[in-house]
Amino acid sequence: MLDFLAENNLCGQAILRIVSCGNAIIAELLRLSEFIPAVFRLKDRADQQKYGDIIFDFSYFKGPEFWESKLEAKPELQDLDEEFRENNIEIVTRFYLAFQSVHKYIVDLNRYLDDLHEGVYIQQTLETVLLNEDGKQLLCEALYLYGVMLLVIDQKMEGEVRERMLVSYYRYSAARSADSNVDDICKLLRSTGYSSQPGAKRPPNYPESYFQRVPINGSFISMVIGRLRSDDIYNQVSAYPLPEHRSTALANQAAMLYVILYFEPSILHSQQAKMREIVDKYFPDNWVISIYMGITVNLADAWEPYKAAKTALNNTLDLSNVREQAIRCAAVSDREHAQLRQFLKEGFLREEVVLDNIPRLLHCLRDCNVAIRWLMLHTADSACDPNNKRIRQIKDQILTDSRYSPKILFQLLLDTAQFEFILKEMFKQMLSEKQSKWERYKNEGSERMTELAEVFSGVKPLTRVEKNENLQAWFREISKQILSLNYDDSTAAGRKTVQLIQALEEVQEFHQLESNLQVCQFLADTRRFLHQMIRTINIKEEVLITMQIVGDLSFAWQLIDSFTSIMQESIRVNPAMVTKLRATFLKLASALDLPLLRINQANSPDLLSVSQYYSGELVSYVRKVLQIIPESMFTSLLKIIKLQTHDIIEVPTRLDKDKLRDYAQLGSRYEVAKLTHAISIFTEGILMMKTTLVGIIKVDPKQLLEDGIRKELVKRVAFALHRGLIFNPRAKPSELMPKLKELGATMDGFHRSFEYIQDYVNIYGLKIWQEEVSRIINYNVEQECNNFLRTKIQDWQSMYQSTHIPIPKFTPVDESVTFIGRLCREILRITDPKMTCHIDQLNTWYDMKTHQEVTSSRLFSEIQTTLGTFGLNGLDRLLCFMIVKELQNFLSMFQKTILRDRTVQDTLKTLMNAVSPLKSTVANSNKIYFSAVAKTQKIWTAYLEAIMKVGQMQILRQQIANELNYSCRFDSKHLAAALENLNQALLADIEAHYQDPSLPYPKEDNTLLYEITAYLEAAGIHNPLNKIYITTKRLPYFPIVNFLFLIAQLPKLQYNKNLGMVCRKPADPVDWPPLVLGLLTLLKQFHSRYTDQFLALLGQFIRSTVEQCTSQKIPEMPADVVGALLFLEDYVRYTKLPRRVAEAHVPNFIFDEFRTVL
Repeated sequence: MLDFLAENNLCGQAILRIVSCGNAIIAELLRLSEFIPAVFRLKDRADQQKYGDIIFDFSYFKGPEFWESKLEAKPELQDLDEEFRENNIEIVTRFYLAFQSVHKYIVDLNRYLDDLHEGVYIQQTLETVLLNEDGKQLLCEALYLYGVMLLVIDQKMEGEVRERMLVSYYRYSAARSADSNVDDICKLLRSTGYSSQPGAKRPPNYPESYFQRVPINGSFISMVIGRLRSDDIYNQVSAYPLPEHRSTALANQAAMLYVILYFEPSILHSQQAKMREIVDKYFPDNWVISIYMGITVNLADAWEPYKAAKTALNNTLDLSNVREQAIRCAAVSDREHAQLRQFLKEGFLREEVVLDNIPRLLHCLRDCNVAIRWLMLHTADSACDPNNKRIRQIKDQILTDSRYSPKILFQLLLDTAQFEFILKEMFKQMLSEKQSKWERYKNEGSERMTELAEVFSGVKPLTRVEKNENLQAWFREISKQILSLNYDDSTAAGRKTVQLIQALEEVQEFHQLESNLQVCQFLADTRRFLHQMIRTINIKEEVLITMQIVGDLSFAWQLIDSFTSIMQESIRVNPAMVTKLRATFLKLASALDLPLLRINQANSPDLLSVSQYYSGELVSYVRKVLQIIPESMFTSLLKIIKLQTHDIIEVPTRLDKDKLRDYAQLGSRYEVAKLTHAISIFTEGILMMKTTLVGIIKVDPKQLLEDGIRKELVKRVAFALHRGLIFNPRAKPSELMPKLKELGATMDGFHRSFEYIQDYVNIYGLKIWQEEVSRIINYNVEQECNNFLRTKIQDWQSMYQSTHIPIPKFTPVDESVTFIGRLCREILRITDPKMTCHIDQLNTWYDMKTHQEVTSSRLFSEIQTTLGTFGLNGLDRLLCFMIVKELQNFLSMFQKTILRDRTVQDTLKTLMNAVSPLKSTVANSNKIYFSAVAKTQKIWTAYLEAIMKVGQMQILRQQIANELNYSCRFDSKHLAAALENLNQALLADIEAHYQDPSLPYPKEDNTLLYEITAYLEAAGIHNPLNKIYITTKRLPYFPIVNFLFLIAQLPKLQYNKNLGMVCRKPADPVDWPPLVLGLLTLLKQFHSRYTDQFLALLGQFIRSTVEQCTSQKIPEMPADVVGALLFLEDYVRYTKLPRRVAEAHVPNFIFDEFRTVL
């Protein structure tokens, strides 16, 4: 009959594909369970209030129209719903596809069973497949994996969360109409009421009712259970010959049986005989099992509701049995551990010792692994429900009777892993050299015999040996016999070798050859070579396979985490421990064989992603354990920083001889040297680990060390930034500068110590420092800017966040999400134009009431020193987002207060008619203008606030650009020069292209302009005032509203010869620079004709007012005209436009002369 797994056996390939797919689905479910968006849990109040109305559970399906109409009634809810969709559709779809694949899996399995029943596979029925060894394994696995999937889903993703995700997918996805089985998937995965929280009550009939949601052929289930009850389907017992190891040998099968019994709960409830048979075979001495990749279950708890199962298990859980098992396990582990230590002594495991003692060594390995398994599972906290008194009692009894100590158990695990590792390596080496060694021994032996034959020929001179032709012929024959031994027929060769050894012993006695020492030596050597040949032929692959089966550690995939602190402590005490841990990690990696075996057999494309997932999990765990090394290094580093900054005095270039002792400071210097030595020892520890292949991921210890150092650096720097930039808004004066100085000192300490340590650890300190600090700051800026974005950048999408070197997130202390937001809002608070007055020439802000300096451009140099270029650049980016937000708010306010208000519109219409045409002057101008201002008085307060905010942020952006440019020219003048030249050349080319379109221009897909913009902004070579922040539509009355706004503000200001325009009354605050820059930025967002119209209106106002006042007896320049002229002057200055722009609207003699009149 065809091999069941052969490529052309359709029946075997079909079930193999199903099982391979099942393993891949479980890996995907485990991977996704770490990415459940927190918002679907609706844990905290804020989420419930914000998203409670747009995230539904299955109650939505009772009346979708009702819920949708509720949403449509509120536009803000619709908007939130749309934003939520954009941000979560990708991850929700991925979850849905995983859920869909679970449903497809069971549908495929049912279809396969139907095909078998209907005879689609020729000569194959369910019975024949179950008679085949591979067939019965695969059928049992197929059902078991389906059960595991359902349990994993319920354990890792709460029922309510699943329902909310499915409803969200159903509402948001366009694909749902084509996808008809959404209903079936929802039926299968609706909430079961189960909760994985400790102490949660188990729902009635759980999990059997959950397992029966998709019906499966009953006779198939009972046949699978029958096979699992009676057979050793994986032939594991051969690897565990001792009867007391039987339950360990059948542990995998026991786990499968445990899951599959839920598909036929009647056995658990009422079939006492079957349950007794199952317990006696699989659970006579154990009751905590691992069902898949370390998911543990305590049968005492799991079988509590089932009468037959509970009764059957009572014998095992009897306290006398528990005591007996615990004492036996403790005795075995003590005895075998002592033997292990003996084996592991330097020089004990030599090749001949290993080859002579294979059974003894394997026996020791079995005993150790069985003891580790029993103790680890039965003392695990995860398998013990603290609320269940009986289970607690059993566990306490085990802890007492086995004298359990996690440290001793961990030591046993370490030594066992080390021993296994050494044995495996030796066996691999011996297997690879087996044939060549055998041939060498054979030739050596044969040559010795030929030489002896020659000796007895009497020709070869060997003292006092008479010629003996019989012996000569006999030795020749033996030589031929040795040469004729055949390596491939090992059994015959072994038998013959034993006969040859006996013959050589006999010839020595019969022919009285003992008297001649040299002949004796030759015979002994040949016998030794023949012995070696027997040993060598006994090196079998089976030994490696047995070691692989016995050494399986998949049950500890999750439990191992409870030993992390012990591992870390032992590394801290002795960094060389890492080499021993390496063997333990490799032993853990053997757990990957379980899910990958079938995927590999099926040649499935999922092999890479599944092995990537499990290997990645294991590597993350290795990193977690070894993170203690960078942590300890940084602890020593902090002490070094303290000594270097506070205790050790700088040695001057010249100093008096008698002062030498004061500067020597031997105690402090010795302390620094000692700490540095400790750091280099830690480094050595991790580098001893050698490059190791964990699963499919190559772990390079140097990279591990560097990543660990980066991770620790990121953790500490992020915490320092978070803690250092928390401000009290009520503090007078502001805490900004002192906090920046303090943080600057901390950062400098990190920087210096990093520089100091790099040579002892052999890393590029400066490179790591710059990369990581920039990543922290950029990530925080990105998170802060998320507040202003509809489509937020999630952590798993962020280019700055990393899984191996994560940037920690801290809970916000105010409205800002991160420290960069707090810094930005504190700067905005202290430079608020309502409280302060900005003097442009001095780049300084003064308090309006007390006239004290509040802050100046020194603030930005301080930020540059503390947070570097990235910090300033990030602040700049955040200000851009804030300006955009302000401008958008301004536009919606403009719509509300002006375009929807009839009275305001009528006033504006009247004014437009009165002032047109704009080239003329307005008669009776004062009355016309100020009546319009008076009628629109109520809208200016909000208008002023919006414009001043934008202006204030623009001033800050200018200051930042200034500081960046200054430091760029100082610190990297070549970069600054190159950027300026490239920028000018590009602009010249673009201008040339617009004049002559045949000349080249960067194409659509060319990223040059984007890339250079990022560089220019980082180097401060840009003008924030020229930036377009938002796209705008045409707005009626826009120029005249802005003009009215400006002349409404002018009376609040007065001209001061030294300071320019300043506020008249601090009670009614207006600050001139933010006002000018805010208006200028606002006008820049619209078409330039609006600006022209605005300037024309302003020019007309100046001309009309001046004309009116010349008719007085003593003509005097009105204050408002002065303000308007100063505005024009500043406008020309800030926009860097030629002066004729203003002179087009105001006669130049007024422009030239107005200062002389003041």
